[in-house]
Amino acid sequence: MSAVGVAERVRATYPDVVVARDEASVSLGREDLLPALESFRADPALRLDFLSSVTATDWPGRDPRFWMVYELSSNDLRHRLRVKVGLHEDDLHVPSVTGLFPTADWHERETFDFYGVVFDGHPDLRRILLPDDWEGWPLRKTEELGGVDTRFHGAFIPPVDRRTP
Repeated sequence: MSAVGVAERVRATYPDVVVARDEASVSLGREDLLPALESFRADPALRLDFLSSVTATDWPGRDPRFWMVYELSSNDLRHRLRVKVGLHEDDLHVPSVTGLFPTADWHERETFDFYGVVFDGHPDLRRILLPDDWEGWPLRKTEELGGVDTRFHGAFIPPVDRRTP
């Protein structure tokens, strides 16, 4: 099925669908996320049975500031759908999708680690790449570009915009 066909099928239930660059994307409210993903997987015309990615994007100055992005695909039918959920800066909670797609486990932990998004119902939500005592969320656009302590040398690398030649 083409991206336009996927979009038409999804639009019957969730109207906020766009097709750009031959890719279909649907925007949902957080309360619709789990029912929508379940219906996309169960629909025989879609069979979106593989979750390849979960991540976030940060848009400072916009509302909603953060957008959750879920990349779904059908192994059998060879089509894809991007699902997006907007989150306001003061309420970074979204339901975990690990019950539907176990592969989301590490993706959600990574998104929590780098953006601070809390996945309600996640079985083991803790940092995955950064040390447990790390302060901040390094992929937020309000973070400095560098300046991470190099612990094994006791040195400090200043942020990129403060380095001198």
